[in-house]
Amino acid sequence: MARKKPLREIHQLKERIKIESEVFDRKTLLDLSKLMKKDIIATVDYPISTGKEANVFRATTTDGTYVAIKIYKVETAKFFRRDLYLDGDPRFDRIKHTEKEIVKAFARKEFKNLQICEKKKIHAPQVYYLIDNMIVMEFLGEGELPYPTMNMVGPLHGEKDLESILKDIKGMYDAGLVHTDMSEYNIMMGKIPYLIDFGQGVVKGHPHAEQFLERDVRNIVKYFGKHGIKRDYDKVIDWIRGKK
Repeated sequence: MARKKPLREIHQLKERIKIESEVFDRKTLLDLSKLMKKDIIATVDYPISTGKEANVFRATTTDGTYVAIKIYKVETAKFFRRDLYLDGDPRFDRIKHTEKEIVKAFARKEFKNLQICEKKKIHAPQVYYLIDNMIVMEFLGEGELPYPTMNMVGPLHGEKDLESILKDIKGMYDAGLVHTDMSEYNIMMGKIPYLIDFGQGVVKGHPHAEQFLERDVRNIVKYFGKHGIKRDYDKVIDWIRGKK
């Protein structure tokens, strides 16, 4: 005869189902199941970050390696600035303008942008697999824990961190890519700074690419200036653009 579950255990089970249903809808669960059947992941471990547009989870592969899974939220498609970051990108000028297709386009956009970064050896996570609104990518961390973002710990290596970030911004620009959302919140601090969150990144063919570049550089120069590490914005932007 099966043991009856105590009320506390039933309540905990209900709470877990409620939480999982809020984070993982049926489509997401099916996609995660596909990743497991393909032996791409074995388990989904815990959330690394949650936001209006996407959640990021640590997962473990079948050989015990950690990866990160970024899941763009279909239900929050209204937060995606399609008009600014998607409509002007020539790579995505033929997508259907439904909520599902817009979110899938942003996931595909981040995947493609990170592939550009990998070819140019930019300090950013490698990408492994894309399925609809879900990206499997490199886990940036030490041991079992992810690296903190720069807004939490500041520039750990002073001027070296600024030099690394500016070189990466220039490397991206030379490869025809602009991040568009550079800030201390989108940089993870390991032994070197790693740039993250490339879903909004645009190519040089975008009509606002140069304005986005200027904003990125100004944000970084201003942030490091608050920490006593000064750079002349005009000289930095000219250097990135290849001007003397």
